Amino acid sequence: MNQIDLRTRIDRVLYSEDVISRRVRELAQEISDDYRTRGHAADAKGRPLLMACILRGALVFMADLAREMTIPVEYDLISVSSYGNGTAPGAVRLVKDLERPIEGRDVLIVEDIIDTGYTIEYLRRNLESRDPASVRVCTLVDKAARREIKTQVDYIGFELSEDAFVVGYGMDYAELYRNLPFIGVLKQEYIG
Repeated sequence: MNQIDLRTRIDRVLYSEDVISRRVRELAQEISDDYRTRGHAADAKGRPLLMACILRGALVFMADLAREMTIPVEYDLISVSSYGNGTAPGAVRLVKDLERPIEGRDVLIVEDIIDTGYTIEYLRRNLESRDPASVRVCTLVDKAARREIKTQVDYIGFELSEDAFVVGYGMDYAELYRNLPFIGVLKQEYIG
């Protein structure tokens, strides 16, 4: 197979590796403080915060975030898929569920990017129906320019006001670019 340099397909870098690393540390500290001292911990049994990582895009972010946390955490993985072509807007289906029960647990959904809001709202409703102590949302990128429904995001790494197609640091296009250490805008000629 002909190997290509994916970096040549990036129009511009939005967030460098250093900027992302610094912001992830800040988020981890904020979340840790909230659950340790600011009353966000609601689990009556005092179990560790459960980070629910949305596969595949949030995997890199969640791993880095978990390593920076200063409170005990556990994590689990969940995967969803948006239906395409001919289905109702926002139609989402569960592909892989969490492996552990979340009843009475504090759950933090970890997402790479939130745009329309349909996926995160589907997941929030799904997880809340399982009677957790709390459900909060953390996203690396909040792409509010594409928001179609109202959604509550508790922790935001970066707010992206433009409607650019971003890749890198776990985010992909056609399963490529996830391994780039930065977040960049994909050149238009490589989309579609």
